[in-house]
Amino acid sequence: MTIFLQNIISGLETGALYALAALGLVLIFRTSDVINFAQGDIAMFSTFFGYRVFEKYMSYPFAVILALLFAVGLGYILERLFLRKALKLGIINKIIITMGMLMVIQGLTVIFFGTEDYYLRKAIEMDNFNIAGVIIQPNALFIIFLTLGIVIIFNYLLKKTKFGIAIRTTAEDEETARLMGIPVGKVYSRSWMIATALGALAGILVAPKTQVSISMMLDIHLKSFIAAVVGGFSSFFGPVAGGFLIGVADNLVGYYWSLDWKTAIVYGILLITLIIKPAGIFGKVVRKKV
Repeated sequence: MTIFLQNIISGLETGALYALAALGLVLIFRTSDVINFAQGDIAMFSTFFGYRVFEKYMSYPFAVILALLFAVGLGYILERLFLRKALKLGIINKIIITMGMLMVIQGLTVIFFGTEDYYLRKAIEMDNFNIAGVIIQPNALFIIFLTLGIVIIFNYLLKKTKFGIAIRTTAEDEETARLMGIPVGKVYSRSWMIATALGALAGILVAPKTQVSISMMLDIHLKSFIAAVVGGFSSFFGPVAGGFLIGVADNLVGYYWSLDWKTAIVYGILLITLIIKPAGIFGKVVRKKV
């Protein structure tokens, strides 16, 4: 039981990172109608920026804040330069644009930061707790509760603020939102800014495990996408639940079965979900009149 609980806590930590990244993916998809394949690389680029600031100029908290602000600005610029002009294009065209952004960001990363890997410290550097034989890392608890706190705040913003109502209205029907006087352009920009900040936060928190490297977000981005599909792209809560589910399943399979089967089982969960409930566990089927 001790080992099982240990794996659950570790899985929740990893799942929290998937949840943060998945929430950003879904936010962009619901407002801009595009899956941002550059999300992981935007997070990687922002993490590199945060590392450089931390290494040469500032304390860790200020470096993190500056990295998040950098991600917000980068998200705003990318949306205005590339996606805003492609609003009337089909979804395939938009996806191709995000894949082009991915390649550009990877190239810029090599130019500005090189190809070496770097170590970034944990957010919380304290001794582990031992509770009834279960070793608990303070940094893991910080990541889990930070994610839950962000989800609670995000849920409040969506339901209780004008901006949240604007996001939900735009996500449901862009034309109706425009007729109601909602500044859809601002909704697009702010959604990208929030989403890129969430991705950057996931990158900064995962950096101590993966190193700050060009490939650091590959696994996180892939599994956050799977989490969003499993939880449901039509729901803002679903991807978070999907992230925790994927994280725990990933960890338990790796320990009790085989590390070689971790990824295969995650894909298996994805396929089973698509067969049984294509809209996702918490998603709903959206029908549009033509």
